[in-house]
Amino acid sequence: MRHTLPHAPQFYVTAPQPCPYLHGRAERKLFTALQGDNAGDLNNALSRQGFRRSQNVLYRPSCESCVACMSARIRVADFLPSRTQRRIRARNAPLRRLATSAWATEEQFELFRRYLDSRHADGGMADMDIFEFAAMIEETPVKTRVIEYRCDDDAIPELAAGDDHLAGVCLTDVLDDGLSLVYSFYDPLLRPASMGTYIILDHIEIARAAGLPYVYLGYWVPGSRKMDYKARFSALEIYKGGVWQDIGSPEAHSNEAHPLSVDPIVEQVARIALPQFDR
Repeated sequence: MRHTLPHAPQFYVTAPQPCPYLHGRAERKLFTALQGDNAGDLNNALSRQGFRRSQNVLYRPSCESCVACMSARIRVADFLPSRTQRRIRARNAPLRRLATSAWATEEQFELFRRYLDSRHADGGMADMDIFEFAAMIEETPVKTRVIEYRCDDDAIPELAAGDDHLAGVCLTDVLDDGLSLVYSFYDPLLRPASMGTYIILDHIEIARAAGLPYVYLGYWVPGSRKMDYKARFSALEIYKGGVWQDIGSPEAHSNEAHPLSVDPIVEQVARIALPQFDR
């Protein structure tokens, strides 16, 4: 189904599919193409309204009976790491960060396959081949970086790796108000070292150094064990009811899975604020 605003991108809705976060529910997405000279402005504007990027598409959950998926971001200036997060940062200190252009490598794909086979063997990306992986990394019409994390021999005990070992990767969009973590993956041996949390902590430092106020983490879903870790970051905001607000107590958002909380698609599209486009 297509939904159109005058002089603006066209919005579409996907068919319902099984929800990957809440058992027994169906997910549906509202999406639009990301292309042309206005791609960067559109990505910036819609990211501030809960949308995420996947290649040349911007999407936001628009389920028929649930609004539990809420975009989350960290206020960089107000973030204070917990004692556990300080330990994670120290434990991963031997890692070196290398920012590159959005270009896929065989080394990245091999790490990606090991990560999926270990953590998400039954997920929607489990069958991705190297060409689909390259498309995920390289098909971007906006400012995107690949952040690699590397270490040398025996720098991290879990790895016992050789020189210049690729330990983790994050595909990151650079927005006008922050960094958006599009997708990250890491060596499964580093799970005890909380590599996923470390990547977020490091992006907070990158954003701080660049003077960017936010780090966008994707979606947080109350009641989903897969998403619990995001609520452990201080200064976390969620996009709820059309505004960004402090998450407060995570338990306070458990009713967002109620079907009466869902607005019609037409109303959702009508409320989207778009940048000015040339007619």
